[in-house]
Formats: sequence, structure tokens, C-alpha cells
Amino acid sequence: EVQLQASGGGLVQPGGSLRLSCAASGPGLDYKFGIGWFRQAPGKEREGVSCIHRTDGSTAYADSVKGRFTISRDNAKNTVNLQMNNLKPEDTAVYYCATCGFGSSLYPTGYWGQGTLVSVSS
Repeated sequence: EVQLQASGGGLVQPGGSLRLSCAASGPGLDYKFGIGWFRQAPGKEREGVSCIHRTDGSTAYADSVKGRFTISRDNAKNTVNLQMNNLKPEDTAVYYCATCGFGSSLYPTGYWGQGTLVSVSS
């Protein structure tokens, strides 16, 4: 069992920044898990945003956020952070922390945290 606790959402103006954090815990936590973020906007399907492998730190990003978002990890604290810069209204969504993997695309691997709302509006 793995527990994921997300924090850091809020309301920001276009061009602004927010930082999301995900704290992972539980007896099932394993370094083989990647941890990352997925989001779902109203009326849209869920999409992968970013994922980081906890072992080698390799990362993946959705094309829509490349160059604006940066994912990082602190294995000592079992946390993963998502720094979001130059936010756009289309980034508005509920963001979910989850265990993840990536190859040609990002995919969830079974554990989810609660969502945190990010609203980008003037």
C-alpha cells in the first residue's frame, strides 16, 4: 500500500507560477515506482503531465508543458515537486499525484493521491 498526499494548488494569474508537492509513504513504497502528476480539466479526459523515476531521476513531460514545468524529487523526504511556470488558462485542472511510468507516453501505475485544484485566470 502506498499513500500519496498532494498539496500546493491554488489560483494564479496567467504567466504566474505555482509549485505542487507530493509526499509519498506506506509499506509498499518502492524506489521502482515513478511518481508524477496527471490532470483533468472540466469536460476533458485525464492526461499525463510529468513523471520522474525515483532511481535515476529520468523525467518525462507532456508536450504541452515542456519548457514551463519542472519535476524534481527528494528521495530522502519521499517527495516529488512540480514547479509550474508561465501558467496558462489551459493549465486549469485538478492535478493528481500518482505512481507512474513512461515510454512513448506517460501512464499511471496504480496508486493515486487526492486532487489539488489549479486555476489560472485573470
